[in-house]
Amino acid sequence: MQSNFIRRVSIDWDAVEPGSYLLGIPALRKMGRLELDCPVTFFTGENGSGKSTLLEAIAVAYGFNPEGGTLNFRFSTYDEVSRLSEAIQLSRGSRRPSGGYFFRAESFFNLASKAEDYRKSDLGVLPKEEYYRYYGGRALHEQSHGESFLAYFQGFDRPGLYLMDEPEASLSPQRQLVLLARIYEMSRSGAQFIITSHSPILLGMPEARLFCFEEDGVHPCCYEETESYQITRLFLDHRKTILEELLKGQTDLIKEERT
Repeated sequence: MQSNFIRRVSIDWDAVEPGSYLLGIPALRKMGRLELDCPVTFFTGENGSGKSTLLEAIAVAYGFNPEGGTLNFRFSTYDEVSRLSEAIQLSRGSRRPSGGYFFRAESFFNLASKAEDYRKSDLGVLPKEEYYRYYGGRALHEQSHGESFLAYFQGFDRPGLYLMDEPEASLSPQRQLVLLARIYEMSRSGAQFIITSHSPILLGMPEARLFCFEEDGVHPCCYEETESYQITRLFLDHRKTILEELLKGQTDLIKEERT
C-alpha cells in the first residue's frame, strides 16, 4: 500500500504562547503522537473536545485555506483562526497529492461565493462547464450544501488529501451512506481522508482508524467504543423509555412554572 500524504501528527507545545486557550483543551494537551497509518482516519468525541481545532490546524499547516476549499483557494472572511497550526508538526509521505479539499460546513457558503468569484475572473480561460463539472453541473449556490458537497466527491477521482469537518451536517442518512461508499472507493485508489464526525454511519466505515478525543488525551478506539454508536444504539433499543425519562423532567418543570 502506498504511504499516506500525512503519516504522523504531533504538537510542539513550546510553540504555543503561554495563556493560550489551547492549553485548556485536555484532549489536545495530553495528546501524544498520532500515527495516521490508514487511508481513512476519523476524529470523534464530545463537542469542544478539540477535534475540529486539530483538523483545522492540520489543514492550515499543510497549506489549505482556513475556511476550506482546494489547495488553490485563498480568501478570508474572518480572522479568528486557531494558532495551533504554527505548533503542528506533520510527517509527510513521499507522495504529493494531485488534488485535495478541506471541507467545513460552517464556512461552506463563503467558499461557494469565492468559487463563483474565481469562475467569473477566469471566464476567458475556462468555460463555465469546466468550473461546474465537479459540482453536479451547477453553481454551488444553486444547490443545497449536501447536494454540491456530494456531487463534488462523486465526480472527483484524484488520489488527493481530503480533510472534512463533520460532513454529515449537510447530508441525510441516505446520502451519508453514499458518501461512505465514495470515501471507501477513493481511499482504495490512493486518496487519504482525515474526518471529524459524530455520525454513527460514517464512523462505521470498514478499515478506518478511529481516534477518540477524551479528557485524558486522544486514543485509538473501535467503533463500538464511540459515544456516537453507544448512544444511538441505546436510543434505538429503548426509545420509549429514554424519552419518557428525558421528557418527564421537562413536563414537571413546566408544571412548577405554571403553579
